[in-house]
Amino acid sequence: MANTAVREQLEQEEDTQKGKFLTFTLGNESYGIEIRYVTEIIGIQPVTEVPELPAYIMGIVNLRGKIIPVMDVRLRFKKTFMEYNDRTCVIVIDIRDISIGLIVDSVSEVLSIPDAEIVDPPDVSRSGNKFVKGIGKVGNEVKLVLDCDKLLNDDDQDAFEQRQQSPTS
Repeated sequence: MANTAVREQLEQEEDTQKGKFLTFTLGNESYGIEIRYVTEIIGIQPVTEVPELPAYIMGIVNLRGKIIPVMDVRLRFKKTFMEYNDRTCVIVIDIRDISIGLIVDSVSEVLSIPDAEIVDPPDVSRSGNKFVKGIGKVGNEVKLVLDCDKLLNDDDQDAFEQRQQSPTS
C-alpha cells in the first residue's frame, strides 16, 4: 500500500515536470535541459583541478560537503573557452546517480515546451549530433534540447564513480 502511494506521488511529480526545461545560453545559442535532471543552480565557485580528467571536466567543487565534478559545457561542445564572469552559472544535475555541475554562460528561465513543439535535430553529420535530443520551437526562437545522459560518456562516469568510492586518506 505504501509503495503504491510513493509511486503515485513520483508519477505526479514527474507529470508536473513534463515539458519543462531550464534554458541557458552558450554564446548566441540557447539550450534547454529537462527540469527533472536539475537539482540546483549556483554561481561559479573555485574549482579544484584533478589530474587525468578530460579537458572539459574543469575539476571538482565542494558543494555543502558534497564533492561534485564540474564540466564546462562550452568545452564539451568544442567551443572556445570564455572567461567566467558574474553571469556564469553552474547548473547542478543528476545523471545516472552522479551529481555533476554544468558551467554555462548564463541561465535564462524555465520554459514549458510541449512535445508537439519539439522536433528531431537535422541529421547533417555522419555521427549525428550526440548531445542534442531535439529542437524546441518557442515563438520565433529555437532551443536546442540536450540529452543529459550523453553529456557524460561511459569513461567519464566510470572515473567519477571510482573517485567517489575510493577512500580518502
